[in-house]
Amino acid sequence: MSSNVGLSTPRGSGTSGYVQRNLSLLKPRAAGVGVPYSLDASKAPKVRKPDQEILNHDRLRDIEVKVLELREKLEDEEVDDETIDEQCDQLRGKLTKDMERERQRPSGGPRRVDGKGLKSYQVHELAEAKERESDRLRRALGLKQSEIPEDGEHPMARQEKRRREREIVQEKDGAAEGA
Repeated sequence: MSSNVGLSTPRGSGTSGYVQRNLSLLKPRAAGVGVPYSLDASKAPKVRKPDQEILNHDRLRDIEVKVLELREKLEDEEVDDETIDEQCDQLRGKLTKDMERERQRPSGGPRRVDGKGLKSYQVHELAEAKERESDRLRRALGLKQSEIPEDGEHPMARQEKRRREREIVQEKDGAAEGA
């Protein structure tokens, strides 16, 4: 029993006391069964862009973790502090250069495109992987970036809007000729 739901004791009730959600009343779609979902841009799912500051912070954090691992290893070997600092700075510089080189690549670097191996809480990494995967698919299909709507409006919705506008113009022209 959790959150005061269910029987305080199921003893003598003839049940186990387990409470289930009632799925018999589902909200029907406004358009009806079999009708495709609306292509209205206001109801379209919003695509969130990955925050580059957070991604950069995570990459810098990974660099610092590797530097601290090196520092601990050298301290266990009882190397003097000046040598430790020097080697840590060299590793930090090398890893930072590698990170910059990765960022300068047009493909986005050697990171995986599919986002496998990422945890559910790595939202920005997942969004970045999805963006790269979409870009890869777009290039494979031969689509141009300009063909992809910036406002998130579906191309079919734009066609439908143009068709309605033409019908309205034709009705006005027909009403003007009849008058």
